[in-house]
Amino acid sequence: MIFSGAYRKSVGARAYMALCAVVLLSACIPGTTESAPQSAETPPRLEADMRVLEQDVAPPVWETRKTEAGAKQVAGQTYIVQRGDTLRGIGNRTGAGSEIIARFNSLAPPYIIRPGQELKIPAGRYHKVETGETGIGIARAYGQDWSRIVALNGLQEPYILRVGQRLLLPPDNAPDDENTAMATASAPEDLQKRAAAFDIGIDDIVSGGQPALARGRVAAQPIRTAASKPVTKAIAIPAKFSGTFRWPIEGKLTSSFGNKGGGKVNEGIDIGAPRGTPIHAAADGVVSYSGDEIAVFGGLVLISHGDGWVTAYGHAERLDVVRGQAVKAGQVIGISGDSGYASQPQLHFQIRKALKPVNPILHLPAQ
Repeated sequence: MIFSGAYRKSVGARAYMALCAVVLLSACIPGTTESAPQSAETPPRLEADMRVLEQDVAPPVWETRKTEAGAKQVAGQTYIVQRGDTLRGIGNRTGAGSEIIARFNSLAPPYIIRPGQELKIPAGRYHKVETGETGIGIARAYGQDWSRIVALNGLQEPYILRVGQRLLLPPDNAPDDENTAMATASAPEDLQKRAAAFDIGIDDIVSGGQPALARGRVAAQPIRTAASKPVTKAIAIPAKFSGTFRWPIEGKLTSSFGNKGGGKVNEGIDIGAPRGTPIHAAADGVVSYSGDEIAVFGGLVLISHGDGWVTAYGHAERLDVVRGQAVKAGQVIGISGDSGYASQPQLHFQIRKALKPVNPILHLPAQ
């Protein structure tokens, strides 16, 4: 469950008032003094209470705000640029996303427009991004595949959304054609069914797990030491990566990369290892996910290394890192297990480049 800051403040205020009442009451009871030692029944200090409270209501790793499905339908039109217009202002005026307008009209940064210029405003449903929303949360609210939204809007690494950004949503039950973006809103009951059936994959978390940033704000720097809480705002991803990986665990290869027949595809490799075997980071990077929301993989860690490279470590029994933590190659990030849909203790290991899985064996030292 997610709680707002205002809720935490109100809970904290009530806790403080209750504690004050206890203190005042004890002052009125004969035989009690301020210097009296605390007994086992004495309430803990306020600071301890609030620390526990904050831990209890800390938001999940990748979902910091519940997204409401309130997309607005925009009709296709041609807009004539007026003196003083900006692309973002035109987007606000028409209800379409400024980034989408730029893509449809082949405008390149710094997006210079001139009076009298005709701009094509693409039709479709647009969702306005609010503070703290993530791509995954937006996709879940509309029952859409996040990968389709990424492709339609041309989103790129590090996939940080901007507060106020308008995302064009794919048409319901229609091909991903940018020029046929017009779609009618789903009935509320259909939308709820689709949202309930929503499923996520590793590429969804990589590209849709960053909370939106307000204009002028920058992503948080990675934390250099272990922390008890994950970073719940957008984090800075390394810009460059050498492309050198190391084996993440000692064990025997039990399943290779690629097609397994019967429609089954292994997007990584599986390495059998006794339960409790240390799992090591395959290269320097920043933890972009640590949790168990993807049921098939159980305990899962994703590390972003820069230049679009990401490694994934699944079926862990224990996770020792949090989102936003900087890690070094060889650092222990958890221990192996059989969580998720594993039939035996093992590590499922993936290497991805620009969201696409690649064969890890081609990027690991020969054994």
